Amino acid sequence: MNEQLQFLANRNSAPKLCAPGPNADQMAQMIKVAMRAPDHARLRPWRFLTVAGERREALGGLLHEALLQRNPDADETAQAKARNSPLRAPLVVVVICTLSEHPKVPPIEQRQSAACAAHGLLLAAEALGFAGIWRTGDAAFDRTFMDAMELAANEEITGFLYLGTRDGNAKPLPDMNPDEFNRYW
Repeated sequence: MNEQLQFLANRNSAPKLCAPGPNADQMAQMIKVAMRAPDHARLRPWRFLTVAGERREALGGLLHEALLQRNPDADETAQAKARNSPLRAPLVVVVICTLSEHPKVPPIEQRQSAACAAHGLLLAAEALGFAGIWRTGDAAFDRTFMDAMELAANEEITGFLYLGTRDGNAKPLPDMNPDEFNRYW
């Protein structure tokens, strides 16, 4: 396997992240890579909302409010998790899918394009020496939360990408046999 393929094959999620995170120039490079996601009819059905610094606390506040709207009886542990989740990394990128009516590109393809953009962003972060993890959670599917984040009615959250520097060693990856996942027809 060549060096580039080995790099791609070794990518894995990093649940523990610390500073530094990508700076504005690095984010621009990463977004440029993400924008090369497969995109039938060039709809560009994705956009990115980058949350850094103190804005992560504001995001945590919105996540906390959304939790209490969904579950007014949420215990203190769940509330703290909602408030503090954006603080687990120096940077959070909210990947947003913008759905458009199109005769040849159904919503599923647009969602898949946004997911590919998210994956491209994670790969670009790794290429720049950073690490990340993709999360969703209930808030990603909560229209009240999406409205608080000022998403349009035709927009959805594809995921929250937590980005920073890997804190500790990468977790070992299980060896997988490609033949178990591929068959020639």
